[in-house]
Amino acid sequence: MTTETHPETHPEIHPELLRERAVAALTAARARTAGLTDVVSDQDLTAQHSPLMSPLVWDLAHIGNQEELWLLRRVAGRESMRPEINSLYDAFEHPRAERPKLPLLGPEATRRYTAEVRGRVFDLLERTPLEGTALLDRGFAFGMIAQHEQQHDETMLITHQLRAGAPVLTAPDPEPPQGPPPPAAEVLVPGGPFTMGTSTEPWALDNERPAHVREVAPFWIDTVPVTNAAYQAFMADGGYGERRWWAAEGWEQIRAHGIEAPLFWFREGGAWLRRRFGVTEPVPVEEPVLHVSWYEADAYARWAGRRLPTEAEWEKAARHDPATGRSRRYPWGDADPGPAHANLGQRHLRPARAGGYPAGASALGVRQLIGDVWEWTASDFLPYPGFRAFPYREYSEVFFGPEHKVLRGGSFAVDPVACRGTFRNWDLPVRRQIFSGFRTARDL
Repeated sequence: MTTETHPETHPEIHPELLRERAVAALTAARARTAGLTDVVSDQDLTAQHSPLMSPLVWDLAHIGNQEELWLLRRVAGRESMRPEINSLYDAFEHPRAERPKLPLLGPEATRRYTAEVRGRVFDLLERTPLEGTALLDRGFAFGMIAQHEQQHDETMLITHQLRAGAPVLTAPDPEPPQGPPPPAAEVLVPGGPFTMGTSTEPWALDNERPAHVREVAPFWIDTVPVTNAAYQAFMADGGYGERRWWAAEGWEQIRAHGIEAPLFWFREGGAWLRRRFGVTEPVPVEEPVLHVSWYEADAYARWAGRRLPTEAEWEKAARHDPATGRSRRYPWGDADPGPAHANLGQRHLRPARAGGYPAGASALGVRQLIGDVWEWTASDFLPYPGFRAFPYREYSEVFFGPEHKVLRGGSFAVDPVACRGTFRNWDLPVRRQIFSGFRTARDL
């Protein structure tokens, strides 16, 4: 079986349109970065709001430093603008808990530095051909940097969620689901081969490559992510107190830390409340559950008599079109995401209700596979057959192994430039501060 049997597709993009896309992606990322950093005081920018996260000012300077490294130094071959700071913003040299102790640039100096880098990058992009090297081909390096900034914007949004104090971020709530509800609670995904990953998406990162054929047995998958109401049923049934539902490490984790509900939930007056970006509110029962670890997702699935889908199952449910046998770029087709397709880009500061975005459903009718919440899968983060690290080992390769679990689909905090049907996220199974939820599956 070869990938030609069930090929993936990607619309070809003219080089000048790629250039315009790169400018737009970089501009949108910087506007979002400013929105996350200009709304707080300098004291809040330099404070560490959780040992799990960096100070916001570190993220801001790291964004500029990586942009300088890859676009001005690696692509353009220029000397370092500030060689004395490069090691301070190396994510692998300094763990997050240590970063507040470093001699970091102050807020104003950081803003000046990142602005100067961006100005030089736009000059470079205007006159650089998007071909000739692997970094330049189809604008990859510029797309990689736009994705990197948006990924750190999501990280900074997590910091905002962990931050104590009055709300500083606002956004409208998602619209209620339009059209009829899903016809069934689960969808049958047929067995057989499909093309997983990509070899044609111009800005796909190394762990998404190459396209290859996977054989998947038939299975059922939830039509929508697991909701707060469903998760509360697990809690009410004593799910956190039943050893039999939990992986050994997960049981140790919840017992050691006294965990009995998703992160940011608390009980008051007989009702469950949550804190969301400084606002305290009743837990909305129709939304997908958020801020749960892989262990919590796995325990719920066992309690429900189901399991988490594998990464391959998730991608087949999202991309496979049984009518044509090919893999789409997104569940709904090959068109870039729009507001009708998915809850992306921090347009909202919460997931939409389960059952929303019917225009974003997959060919099989599975909804909300893109946006709203990252979805834990059963799979360890491993390389695809034929994987090649590019442009550096530390993006993916050093994380491969059983320590990290794969998440798919993106959340409301993810920008479309960093979210597609092949995009792979990964984290430690204990992580709860991320915008993570899940859906379940079962064998046929």
